[in-house]
Amino acid sequence: MTITIAIDAMGGDHGIDVVIPATLKMLQQEPSLKIILTGAEDLLSKKLGKNLKQFSNQLQIKNATQIVEMDDLVSHALRSKKDSSMRVAINLVKHGEADACVSAGNTGALLATARFVLKTIPGIDRPAITTAVPCIGGYTHMLDLGANIDCEPEHLFQFAVMGTELVKTIYNINNPKVGLLNIGEEEIKGNEQIKKAATIISESPLNYVGFIEGDDIYQGKADVVVSDGFIGNIALKSSEGVAKMVNQLIKDAFYTNVFTKFAGLIAMPVMRSFREKIDPRRYNGASLLGLQGIVIKSHGSADVVAYANAIKIGMLEVEKAVPSQIGQQVERLLTKEAMK
Repeated sequence: MTITIAIDAMGGDHGIDVVIPATLKMLQQEPSLKIILTGAEDLLSKKLGKNLKQFSNQLQIKNATQIVEMDDLVSHALRSKKDSSMRVAINLVKHGEADACVSAGNTGALLATARFVLKTIPGIDRPAITTAVPCIGGYTHMLDLGANIDCEPEHLFQFAVMGTELVKTIYNINNPKVGLLNIGEEEIKGNEQIKKAATIISESPLNYVGFIEGDDIYQGKADVVVSDGFIGNIALKSSEGVAKMVNQLIKDAFYTNVFTKFAGLIAMPVMRSFREKIDPRRYNGASLLGLQGIVIKSHGSADVVAYANAIKIGMLEVEKAVPSQIGQQVERLLTKEAMK
């Protein structure tokens, strides 16, 4: 199966300095992968050099004359930068020339542009950002992670549906557990919005396990954790910060003196496995679920390893036809609701 990924080569904190090495890395690993880099053609051609000829069957450049800066207003990017590398990449998905888009650019602009160009799946009001996070026994998916600051209970239900279908499709879990992120597990806890969302989800066919607290995310109590974008983004960034702190504290402890250095050498295989497990780069690549097309948001400061992982996420969602699966489930639920 040949998969074509359109990549916003100019987006992010590092632009082509990260995008091109990550692209070449993935092309070497995946012979069936094709990549279209969007951006300044002269600059990209110069940076690629002989690699452009070497990967001539897998690599293409699509010229774009504008760049969406990280501090651009969403409205400005949407109205005034119609030939940006971001917009061109998304357009390629719309026109069927690419199966998915990957960008490390301005999150707000990416979400607004993707929603405007690709539209949402019928029955879905708002796209949501989701990604996998490590937990005991595997992974859990959190959404929303920043796309929707204020959400109605119905939106949280839609997020639960989308997250469930993603996990079912990607991880082959037949009946994923869904939890609502709250300040306590008791039914009386939380605001009216979260309580009403709990009622809607519990009355649906979804496998709802109730409210979960922040520490439960990493205990494997739910395969899908649902929240509004404000809470979800803070939870995710806090987790990333803790992972970096733990990694640094362990490193400092082993470098305290000659004895701890020796102990570190002995423990190296275990520590390497531990670092890989909690390394945020392994989980880079957040899906914009709910769109009629696949768009993956890479962290703006991603390095080559992290960006390559975002491309892998895009490939996986193409292989599993995630938007189609979500659309079918939403249609089934809407049909059941109409028959009541």
